Amino acid sequence: MKLNRQIHHVDAISRLVGVQDRNLLVFKQYLGITVSLHGSDIVTDAHHDMIPLLEAIFDVLIELAEHQIQLTERDVMYIIKLAEKNELEDVFELYRNRKKVLVNDLGKSIYPKTFTQKKYIEAIENSDLVFGVGPAGTGKTYLAVAQAVSDLKNGKVKKLILTRPVVEAGENLGFLPGDLKEKVDPYLVPLYDALYEMLGTQNTMSLLEKGVIEIAPLAYMRGRTLENAFVILDEAQNTTRVQMKMFLTRLGFASKMVITGDPSQSDLPKGIPSGLNQAIAILTDIDSISVITFDKIDVVRHPLVQRILERYETNES
Repeated sequence: MKLNRQIHHVDAISRLVGVQDRNLLVFKQYLGITVSLHGSDIVTDAHHDMIPLLEAIFDVLIELAEHQIQLTERDVMYIIKLAEKNELEDVFELYRNRKKVLVNDLGKSIYPKTFTQKKYIEAIENSDLVFGVGPAGTGKTYLAVAQAVSDLKNGKVKKLILTRPVVEAGENLGFLPGDLKEKVDPYLVPLYDALYEMLGTQNTMSLLEKGVIEIAPLAYMRGRTLENAFVILDEAQNTTRVQMKMFLTRLGFASKMVITGDPSQSDLPKGIPSGLNQAIAILTDIDSISVITFDKIDVVRHPLVQRILERYETNES
């Protein structure tokens, strides 16, 4: 079946379909239908009931492509999900006016890719303390690290501090080989990975040696006042109430804190309440504190991951 939509510019076709037509494969992976281009015509094997949805999706995709916006599989996935919720209004402006957060070590520009990510970056810019909460895969930590590196490069802060609570999952740290750093580093790998992508491995290691960047377990924050720093607490659902209070009271002048976590995924021992949940409950209405809540629609990962999550949710419910 042919959609009542056409793409007339060769460059726009290339931007829309992506490398080796990968953008069009998203329709097969996520919706179970085939979409292809025959010349400037869009052809699909979808049932006629789906045609209005597809035409709404391609209205947006074509407009973006014709305004020289290079689309990725993640973009197509997000636009499909917005269309399913009938939330496509303003999506063109989201892409057209998106503000670049950082250019990473490989020359790739990092932008907020969803409406919630845009609100998140704006909150980080305008608030001293930001909570980014929601499921994995929403870009909470990644974007926070990108903004932190940007602020460091622009001289807004003098130091980056990235920390996580170390919650043992079946292994006692005392029985793991190596010194303390070697014992806790595996817990901090995601933070190292993000910095390597933003700054490059050599530059990151140099800044770590100089103390400009510090990556450490949460326990290392006790007794300190963190000034002129961009501080990120990751996996905050694994903090106890005492740990969270301790961390929040480390905030110093000319500093910014971002706290990320998924309140529904605590690894704390049974019966120990999460400090993240308490902090959100009692601090939400304080000026200069923002709470940004991500949802499943912001999980822009491979379509198979989406299906896996949905199956698990169905099974657990």
